[in-house]
Amino acid sequence: MALVNRGARLITVDGTAYRWRLRGRPSYDQGLVRSPLTYAVEHTDTPGTTLVVATNQPHPSNWFGTQGSPILPAQVADSIRTALTDGWTPESPGSPFHLDQSAGFVSSH
Repeated sequence: MALVNRGARLITVDGTAYRWRLRGRPSYDQGLVRSPLTYAVEHTDTPGTTLVVATNQPHPSNWFGTQGSPILPAQVADSIRTALTDGWTPESPGSPFHLDQSAGFVSSH
């Protein structure tokens, strides 16, 4: 499933262009700060398998005002490199590839 272009940001990692996007509104569990912020990444030219990254921070639009740090392009680039090392093949079709980087996430409620 391809990412929606609206709100997607472009990033080039090691000469390859990708698109990444945060979910604008939190899911129910993200809104309650029960689950961490996630974002999705896909290859720009040949979208295949989507990378889904779980971070260790809350969604910025959570309903309790719990503060988190912004997701920086350097973090996205590091996640892409890690996923590629772990076997993510962005140009091949398939189920989403999940990268769990949520170690240290603490539910506040």
